Amino acid sequence: MMYHPLGLKSRSDFKKPIVAVSDGYSNVSPCNFGLRVLVNRAMPALRKHGATPVVFGYPLVTDGEAMGTPRMRNSLVSREVITDAAEVFCEGHAADALFGLGGCDKTQPAMLMAMARMNIPSVYVYGGPILPGRWKGKNLTVVSPFEAVGARSAGRISRKDFDGIERNACPSAGACGAQYTANTMGTGGEAVGMSMLGSSQIPAPWKEKLLSIDDAAAALYELIRRNICARDIITRESLENMLALVFATGGSTNAFLHIPAIAREANIKWNENICERVRRRTPVLCDLRPSGKYVASEFHMAGGALQVLGILYHAGLIHGECMTVHAKPIGEMLKDVSGEPRSDQDVIRPITRPIYSQGHISYLRGNLAKKGCVAKTSGIKEPVFTGRARVFNSEQA
Repeated sequence: MMYHPLGLKSRSDFKKPIVAVSDGYSNVSPCNFGLRVLVNRAMPALRKHGATPVVFGYPLVTDGEAMGTPRMRNSLVSREVITDAAEVFCEGHAADALFGLGGCDKTQPAMLMAMARMNIPSVYVYGGPILPGRWKGKNLTVVSPFEAVGARSAGRISRKDFDGIERNACPSAGACGAQYTANTMGTGGEAVGMSMLGSSQIPAPWKEKLLSIDDAAAALYELIRRNICARDIITRESLENMLALVFATGGSTNAFLHIPAIAREANIKWNENICERVRRRTPVLCDLRPSGKYVASEFHMAGGALQVLGILYHAGLIHGECMTVHAKPIGEMLKDVSGEPRSDQDVIRPITRPIYSQGHISYLRGNLAKKGCVAKTSGIKEPVFTGRARVFNSEQA
């Protein structure tokens, strides 16, 4: 009765699987600004493949706008809120599957956490990175204006250049266009098997991103048909694959907050020993910002996460038996991907010529962090420092 005015009038509509589609659209920032277009593509695509899609929204906090203010206290909390929102909607409306879209930092692990918690057939779709801005022939990312603030304060750039950088840094929809948290988790979705391989780094404004929705919709319907659920895909081994890609791409330390949370929702035991084991065997292969030279669109054109996963797989650094949303093991999907990057680019290095021979993020222990802490340790020139510690008892201080 209540579905009739919404367009569901045929009895056959109610015999089809109900697919919840998460709409994280917001005009508060570029990160999720392009998701509504993808949702509008997903709805008819899912209907075409025999599903009844229903859409729901979730709140979000954009770190790039909240950082440095008390509003940032809501950021990590938003991850749990989004996870709960997905669960409440899917449980409350008897959804059979989840087509989860995310854009900014916390929306992505939240979708993966919800999928693992509910353990229903699911596909994760990352809205994609922003295109690089340009000023005076140089690529810009979201960090460029932050750096410009310091340069302007030090008198190294003019007011005109400062304004030019600030106004041109974010030219399109999409999440931060380097290997910050959003792209780290977006590429990680491919590695863990919950996203379509080769899809994550397609820039948000490109038509190719829109077309990738059709493949994701078809894949989800096949998962429903075969009853392949999220925990059939999210396993300890597939999370190790995700972590390996974080290391290989020089990804964000925030992955060490999000991967354990996904593991917890999937009832997987996870600890720092797993992380350290994967770190020691995985080289850093990608020269990506913020520590390197290249932006996300250049990474995509060089082969993206799919190419890196192919290199890791042929080097024996990926668990090839792990299931994916393609309804095939990741090893089967990667066997025909070259184990060598293309020679006409230097965004992705060959396994024989890595940027670093081991992962760039380490667990540290000591009297300053008795329970351990995480730090980027790659490129450290002075491994030992002795000096007085300045102690603060609050963030405000």
